[in-house]
Amino acid sequence: MSKQPCVYILASKRKGTLYVGVTSNLIKRVWEHKNDLAEGFTKKYETHMLVYYELHNDMTAAIQREKQIKKWERSWKIRIIEEMNPDWHDLYDSLV
Repeated sequence: MSKQPCVYILASKRKGTLYVGVTSNLIKRVWEHKNDLAEGFTKKYETHMLVYYELHNDMTAAIQREKQIKKWERSWKIRIIEEMNPDWHDLYDSLV
């Protein structure tokens, strides 16, 4: 899991502020967000809960998917989160 391209969504709380990102190291990147080492949006809006992620075979596909999801309406993002994670649990603990 440490070196696997993926798209992820962080939330401030259930149905709170959402952040969509892409990384090749999900555990490390989410840890950085949780510890406010990533300057910007996630630090400002305290979006630290990993509520959704999807793995990809290569970074190009992951980046394309991230761009696609970022353009989606908020309700569509909430729907994919709730399909994978209906209770909005922080999925980070299940990865480490």
